[in-house]
Amino acid sequence: MPITSAQHDIATPASLGHRVLIAAGASLLGLCLVYFAGFSHIDAVHNAAHDTRHSAAFPCH
Repeated sequence: MPITSAQHDIATPASLGHRVLIAAGASLLGLCLVYFAGFSHIDAVHNAAHDTRHSAAFPCH
């Protein structure tokens, strides 16, 4: 049996406005997550974010 490969065209053209909207939404979501983790009163969430910063060699003190 011959080996065949399927070719899929997954390129979808997106307008500049659409790409900017997606980038802005992703940035806003990221900022909200960082804010939540940084100022969370839930110790597990705050400590996980804190330990992640240290493991990435990012100073936080």
